[in-house]
Amino acid sequence: MAQPEAIIHEDAVDQESPLSARDQQMLALERQWWKYAGAKEQAIRELFDLSATRYYQILNALIDTEDALAHDPMLVKRLRRLRTTRQRARTARRLGHEA
Repeated sequence: MAQPEAIIHEDAVDQESPLSARDQQMLALERQWWKYAGAKEQAIRELFDLSATRYYQILNALIDTEDALAHDPMLVKRLRRLRTTRQRARTARRLGHEA
């Protein structure tokens, strides 16, 4: 399993970007593929000292910003699309159970 510090490098932060270093690092983490269950949650805890729940709350707000879209358009669009798909699935399950 890759070590979190090996995944995201400080020099990968663009000083010219309107995004904070943490926001850029969060987007960099989202670009990674995770081979093992729990590896991403462990990396989140180690890199950002956040629970997975709080991390995803911050990430969801981040991907709604124009700065994030300008920083990495393909990634942000993919994350938005995945979020929408999950929301639709939750709504369908909820409606299916109530019917």
